[in-house]
Amino acid sequence: MDLRVPVRGNERLGRVVERLDRSDALDALWSASNVMAIDRMQINDHGPIHIRIVANIGLKLLRLLVEAGITPSAVAHHGLDNDDAEIIVVLACALHDIGHVIHRRDHEALSLILAAPLIDEFLRDIYDTRSAAIVKGETLHAIYAHQREIQPLTIEAGVVKVADALDMEAGRARIPFSTGEHTIHSVSAMAIRKVTLGAGETRPIKIAIEMSNSAGIFQLDNLLREKLKNSTLAPHVEVIAEIAGDEEKIVERYSID
Repeated sequence: MDLRVPVRGNERLGRVVERLDRSDALDALWSASNVMAIDRMQINDHGPIHIRIVANIGLKLLRLLVEAGITPSAVAHHGLDNDDAEIIVVLACALHDIGHVIHRRDHEALSLILAAPLIDEFLRDIYDTRSAAIVKGETLHAIYAHQREIQPLTIEAGVVKVADALDMEAGRARIPFSTGEHTIHSVSAMAIRKVTLGAGETRPIKIAIEMSNSAGIFQLDNLLREKLKNSTLAPHVEVIAEIAGDEEKIVERYSID
């Protein structure tokens, strides 16, 4: 699968992305993750499309932070550079959900088992031994910390956590909504029409969310707020959500059997 992330002159990232795109094993894991999520559990997409969206959001979030003068943790703590931080974010986004092939429960920790040897393969001949070990460790931390309850300890891990939560536009909710399970989760997800990222007025990042229905507030409050609050990005992000136009009816009728 083509991740379609903008490399922007980051040669090392370009090599890593090329390997991600060519990996038959990783493509199989992404597809199998969707079998577990959609076919067996009837929840939303956790496969290739989700990965592409999250990787692009994550890279954009990190670059907005760097442009605002925020130093990535791999740079501040390990003497790596911003290009290396981009590799950590993209790798973690690409690998964060592959544990679904084992089980949905604890998939964050299960992803570590499958991700570790793949990271070695994707970084081969790009770094010296020490730098590769650091990039691998930081990537695994970001994968593990995308679990809601786990506190990220790096900027990069916070980026991955928030990027994962921002894959919430209405088209992304149609699979669980179409199953007939009209819960507050599926209805609120359908109310999120568009998510836009850019530089903020008071903080480095502004997340603008367009809703078709006020039910979307539940999605923001239940998912985005919790992940943002329990991340390293909270001080750097402003979130604005508005209903665009007339409020749209999502469900015609609801009954309890």
